[in-house]
Amino acid sequence: MDPLLIPFGFGVGFLVGMTGMGGGSLMTPLLILVFGTSPVTAVGSDITYAAVTKSVGGWRHLRLKTVNLELSFWLALGSVPAAIAGVWVIEWLHQRYGSQLDDIVLTMLAIALIVVGVIVLGRALFAVAAHAREREHFTLTRRHKVAAASIGASTGFVIGLTSAGSGTLIAVFLIAYYRLVPRQVVGTDVFHAAVLLTAASIAHIVAGNVNFGLVGAILIGSIPGVWLGSHLIVRLPSGLLRTALGVVMIAASLALFDKAGINVPLAAMLAIPAAFAAAMVVRGVTRRGRAIRATAP
Repeated sequence: MDPLLIPFGFGVGFLVGMTGMGGGSLMTPLLILVFGTSPVTAVGSDITYAAVTKSVGGWRHLRLKTVNLELSFWLALGSVPAAIAGVWVIEWLHQRYGSQLDDIVLTMLAIALIVVGVIVLGRALFAVAAHAREREHFTLTRRHKVAAASIGASTGFVIGLTSAGSGTLIAVFLIAYYRLVPRQVVGTDVFHAAVLLTAASIAHIVAGNVNFGLVGAILIGSIPGVWLGSHLIVRLPSGLLRTALGVVMIAASLALFDKAGINVPLAAMLAIPAAFAAAMVVRGVTRRGRAIRATAP
């Protein structure tokens, strides 16, 4: 066990505690790029680690009654079988391509990180509090159930393949489509992620893709990191942290593309975070101008 895994786990846990996202999207690239872990083992080990932490959080939110159980059920109805299918696809690719599988998994993970990174940046930029439209209780219609199962299936498959996006993708969906209040978003997201990641973890364990030494070391560092981050969340601007997290994800995807032997122009990759950063500056200046005009006599 590499002792450096513990401080790296602490750092990732701290970011997760501060922002509520980024665990799988950061830990898997770190295991591959810094510690030289094979991509398939990194994905399986990261999912197993996340299953433990999400299960603890999911139980806590269940006790606090911040979980929409019916919505979680329909999400899991699509995500659990899809995640297991994603693990099966990795095994099929391993049998078909052998040593070439690492490059395939690296490419899929890099693409997933770009998508998740852009979503995180978009959430940091456009997350305007629409308190009048938020709701805590509502009746699930057939359309709501079909949408939940569909988004669960699509995200579950990606998570089974890459481990990236279990919190970010579902959280954005709960905010944009169901308009849940923040505590319901977090509680439902964490509880569903616990169910989804536990199923995917079992599948990876059966397939032999989990290094339990890695899992233990990450847990030792990440648990105090999550605790500290969650206590400091009121002291630091979460929007700034989410922006930094999105930029880090996109930068990690660039490194993964390079490791897979795919040359992506640096300017093309940096254009995305640069555009979001410029948009945030313009948005900040505009909001400040409106506030000044509103308070002017």
